[in-house]
Amino acid sequence: MLNIRFVYCLLFFHVSFADAQQTAIKIAKLKYNGGGDWYANKTSLPNLIKFCNTNLKTNIAPEEDIVEVGSRELFNYPFVHMTGHGNVVFSDAEAQNLRNYLIGGGFLHIDDNYGMDKFIRLELKKVFPELQLVELPFTHPIYHQKYHFNKGLPKVHEHDGKPPQGFGLIYEGRLVVFYTYECDLGNGWEDQSVYNDPEEIRQKALQMGANIISFVFTSNQ
Repeated sequence: MLNIRFVYCLLFFHVSFADAQQTAIKIAKLKYNGGGDWYANKTSLPNLIKFCNTNLKTNIAPEEDIVEVGSRELFNYPFVHMTGHGNVVFSDAEAQNLRNYLIGGGFLHIDDNYGMDKFIRLELKKVFPELQLVELPFTHPIYHQKYHFNKGLPKVHEHDGKPPQGFGLIYEGRLVVFYTYECDLGNGWEDQSVYNDPEEIRQKALQMGANIISFVFTSNQ
């Protein structure tokens, strides 16, 4: 199977194809079934993309695409973001498609917008029944790209007093899923007017998001 990350890395860093500098990478938000609000945080990805293009000098298209879990189009994106507050259901075919995508070089960032946790853990077992979510240590490279987070994920919104945690699914030595829990990271990427978060918190959230993007394309191949 073609490693989709290898192809996109060449474009991402403008190093191999003659027209790479004119080719913008597309990233996507995952649309899923079950009734959960997969469409939440409408301004988050455009703001993260703008931040990355400015501060990491990336070349990501300014608006994300929407891609369904079971679609063949999933393989067009090196990075897919998933969020929501509620129920998530993957059919067997969707779980297999997502597994093939991740094994083939794709990457999924799941951001629990508070309320998704009990559902997404069950669905991830359909995708990788042989794997367990593990908490990543604060020394993991995803916390140490351009920006350093020596204490792990920043806390954007408080819900029940729990610390933010970053979990991963690791397949054959490669991080294929990064799950941000009790963090509300995507909320921190939203327009400031949405939650009126202090700018310092928004910047920390955007910096952590930029670290995820950077890790996907530089440290996770």
